[in-house]
Amino acid sequence: MSHKRRELVRVVSLLVLLLAVLTCFFYLLYDLQINRQEEFQARMVKAVGRTETVPAARGELTDRYGRPMVSNQVVYQVTLNTSLMGEDRDAILLELMDVARERGVTWPDNLPLDREAPYALNWDRLTSGGRKNYEALAQELEWTGNTTASILAQLRKTYKLSDDLSDAQVRDLGGVLYELSLRTEEITWSEYVFAQDVDVDFIAILRERGLTGVDASPVTTRKYDTTYAAHILGHTGDILRETWPKYKELGYAMNEKVGIDGAENAFEDLLRGTAGTQVVERNAKGKVVSQTWVEEPQPGYDVSLTLDLALQQKVEDDLAEMLPGITEGAGGGAAAMVDVHTGEVLALASYPTYDLSVYQDATRYQEVVNDPLKPLNNRATSGIYSPGSTFKMLVATAGLEEGIITPSTLIRDTGRYTYYKSPQPQCWIYRQYRSTHGNVNVSKAIEVSCNVFFYDVGRRLGIDTIDRYAQLFGLGQPTGIELPESTGAVAGPEYSESHGQIWYEGNVLSAAIGQENNQFTPLQLANYTATLANGGTRYAAHLLKSVKSSGQTVRENEPEEVAHVDIQPDNLAAIKKGMLALTTTGSLGSYFRGLPFQVGAKTGSAQVANSTSNAVFVCFAPFDDPQVALALVAEKGGSGSELAAVAADILEYYFSAQGGFSTAVEENTLLR
Repeated sequence: MSHKRRELVRVVSLLVLLLAVLTCFFYLLYDLQINRQEEFQARMVKAVGRTETVPAARGELTDRYGRPMVSNQVVYQVTLNTSLMGEDRDAILLELMDVARERGVTWPDNLPLDREAPYALNWDRLTSGGRKNYEALAQELEWTGNTTASILAQLRKTYKLSDDLSDAQVRDLGGVLYELSLRTEEITWSEYVFAQDVDVDFIAILRERGLTGVDASPVTTRKYDTTYAAHILGHTGDILRETWPKYKELGYAMNEKVGIDGAENAFEDLLRGTAGTQVVERNAKGKVVSQTWVEEPQPGYDVSLTLDLALQQKVEDDLAEMLPGITEGAGGGAAAMVDVHTGEVLALASYPTYDLSVYQDATRYQEVVNDPLKPLNNRATSGIYSPGSTFKMLVATAGLEEGIITPSTLIRDTGRYTYYKSPQPQCWIYRQYRSTHGNVNVSKAIEVSCNVFFYDVGRRLGIDTIDRYAQLFGLGQPTGIELPESTGAVAGPEYSESHGQIWYEGNVLSAAIGQENNQFTPLQLANYTATLANGGTRYAAHLLKSVKSSGQTVRENEPEEVAHVDIQPDNLAAIKKGMLALTTTGSLGSYFRGLPFQVGAKTGSAQVANSTSNAVFVCFAPFDDPQVALALVAEKGGSGSELAAVAADILEYYFSAQGGFSTAVEENTLLR
């Protein structure tokens, strides 16, 4: 081949190669700019990638039969990320608030200024549980003790708000930015939740407007499947400033919801599950470009409580219906029912109660807080009351077991107990009717509630022995319940001295009939009665029945025996005989004789300073084979006998076909 021909071939080859390269180049350029325009445009826009903690779905709460009490639901929430808004922050937030007003959507605003002109300083408008947090922040920012005008000026300065903004706009922006001030940027990013449980129309408007840094996403929130058992179930809420260090150490993200009270708090470690983490990349407008899981969240365990929801409803309804007719003036009350063989709490009611949804409505919440009867107080576990004559079975047990008396010992009621020169207290029948009970044994003394009998037995026992038996029965002791509770108090020298009082020897007389400084919760009284009914074994009261995962039981809670009272069979029979006589041939017979089972019971009337006596009632049933123990208290209710009708109605319901033995429909079961 000639030299010129070789040169021509080389040139042509180079041209072909160049053409191939150019073709590839133009193809790639076309692919990038035309075919994959949106993909690479998103990458070219300033992208923000952050590691976010994703809370796990909380476990559900059910009653002992699987009836749902608290479950989950998916709702939309609107979150803000002001770091993406840049110089447009104020305009974006104002537009967002305008849209929210049009759609009737509210947002957190704890700025201590009225929302309407003249924007007066007003701390009373704060109703959230985190009020102290906001007050502390306001002090740090030097907003307290100033005039409205100076506070608005301070808002402009603190948040670098334009002088062109009106006072109304400064007030609105300040409310949101004030809330944001409580948030911090940790290793994981916590976005500000502007609104929760919003409708799809609101979401559509936000997406149409494309507000930078405003994101709408589905989240899981708590759904209350019952309006009952509010004090037991509790609610979830935001982590407060004072509790954040504890939760941070446990690995929580700042925007996680936690159990605030009740079972939600008591079983937080079971219900929470394991949070996941993901890397979320957003463009400059805050739109999610990509999401990559680092670790997926694991849902929490489902917790089955010992409560019988149907029984709980019955007890709460009965208290609401009957207590107003029993109490003299405004008075609250409580009820506690436990299984005598396990300590399981079957029902735990406090009157008045409330609906857990009040925590989602600031106005309704404030009304509940201001109610003079204090519905938020759990009287069943934290209310303390003198037991009155319901304490007499304990003194009877101590007297019999210590050999002070026997079942046949007779003590003469003379109307007035004159062993001491002072005091010389009277028996109730002498005080009211100038009569006496005559000679009575322990069974009769319990039936007729003879004070003189127990004055004498109590004096001979001494306060130390009485207190020792009270401890064995769990009075003045923690019950074991997983909820916050009062331990109450047992009368005696130690308690009196700790409260600056003088204990006199004669004080043992009033202590022996459940007066003096004896103060116990309804749950303690129910557990004490259960211990007596089962022959002396005291179990820890508890709410946790079982723990489940994906429908499979992973843990069954076992009864815990915490103490035992040695009671000889003959002695126990004598005590129970008196409790049975009260409901058969005694003064309460009309309430219980119509039931298909027998009941052992005792009434109590505990005097309250400058007020009508509180009514106290305890019982167990069935008498021949005790299964449950029940305690009732009515503040300003007078005599405990007034509560007998409530107790009889509850017991009849529980042991009926529609009561305590009904079961929930099993999963995957066809309805017929």
